[in-house]
Amino acid sequence: MLAAVLDEFGTPLDVREVPDPGVRDGEVVVDVLATCVLPYASEVFGGERRYPLETPVIPGLGGIARVVTTGPDATRLTPGDLVWCDATVRSRDDANTPDITLQGWSSRGDGGLRLSRHFHDGSFAERMSVPTECVYPLGDVDEADAARWSALGVYLVPYGGLLAADLRAGESLLVSGATGNFGSAAVAVGLAMGASRVVAVGRDRRVLDDLRVRLGDRVRTVALTGEAERDRSAMITAGGGPLDVVLDILPPAVDAGVVRTAAMTVREYGRVVLMGGVGMLGGADLALPYPWLMRNSVTVRGQWMYPREANGRLIELARAGLLDLDQDAVHTFPLGRTNDAIAHAASHGGPFTRTVLTPHDR
Repeated sequence: MLAAVLDEFGTPLDVREVPDPGVRDGEVVVDVLATCVLPYASEVFGGERRYPLETPVIPGLGGIARVVTTGPDATRLTPGDLVWCDATVRSRDDANTPDITLQGWSSRGDGGLRLSRHFHDGSFAERMSVPTECVYPLGDVDEADAARWSALGVYLVPYGGLLAADLRAGESLLVSGATGNFGSAAVAVGLAMGASRVVAVGRDRRVLDDLRVRLGDRVRTVALTGEAERDRSAMITAGGGPLDVVLDILPPAVDAGVVRTAAMTVREYGRVVLMGGVGMLGGADLALPYPWLMRNSVTVRGQWMYPREANGRLIELARAGLLDLDQDAVHTFPLGRTNDAIAHAASHGGPFTRTVLTPHDR
C-alpha cells in the first residue's frame, strides 16, 4: 500500500510503498477514505511542537474509512461498514487512569509513549489498523461526504472540553481563542449543545464578524484590546453578565494573561476548562487569585481530548443536523500530494476550513 512516511523531523514526508497492516486480535483493518490535515501539522513534523512522536512513522489523526477485516472481538462491525476511526487510544490495563496515545500523532507520559510503539502508524495511508474500540459506525452517511465528515476530529476536541464543563442547554459559554480552527469549532459545538449565548473572543475582528453572520444571533463577539480589565468587562457585557462556562483553547504562543482575563468572567459556581497549548513552549504560568476561586466556588479543570462516548454522541449531533458539517469549506488532496496538503493547511487554518487527504484518489 501507499503511505506518507515521516522519516525525520524537519524533512518532507515520503510517499512510498509500505507493507499492509495485518489484522491482530483487538484491532480492525480499514481502508482510509479521508483524513484531516491540521493547520499546525507542519509544526509537528518540523519538530517545533516537540511532540513525543518517534520516527519513522506514518502520521495522521484518524479519519473516515471502510472496514476491511475485523478481529474476533468485533461482534457488530462487518467488512464494508463506513466508520469513523478515533485516534485517541487508551491502554486496556487500567480503567481508572489509562495511558493515552494519539495514534500517529502524540502521546502522554512514558506509558503513552510505550503504547504508541504498538499503535504507531496513523491515517496518512491507504490502509491502517485501529483498535476495535476506536471504530464507530456512521450508519447511512454517503461515502461521497467522507471528506466533510473527517472534520469530526476537529469538532471532537472542544466537544470533550464542553462535556468536561458539563455545559447544559440554556447556559452561557465563552470561548477564548474562538478565531482559530479548534476555537471556531467550539463555538459551533456549543450552539449545537444548546448554549443560550456563546461569546466568541479573539483578536481578528474580520473572523469574529464572520462567526456572527455564519452562526447567528446567539453568537456575541469580543475583539481583544490587550487591556485586561477592559477586555474582561467587554466579555461580561457580551455574555449578559458573568458566564456559566469558559473554555480556553488558545495556541501555545499566547500569553497566559489572556487566559486569566477570560477565566475571571465566570459567575459564582462557574466552570473553567483549559484545553489549549498555553505554556507548552515556555513562558509564564497561569495565575488565578486563590480568594476569588475559593469565595466564588469556581471550578477549574484541564481536559486533554475527550471521553470515548463523545465519538458516538457527536456523530449523532451531526447526523441530526444540530452540528452542521456543510458549513465547512473542504479542500482535498490525494496521498501523492501530502506535502502540498500540509503546506495548504498551514496557510488555510481559519474557521471552518478543512484540508483533507483522500488516500485512494490518484
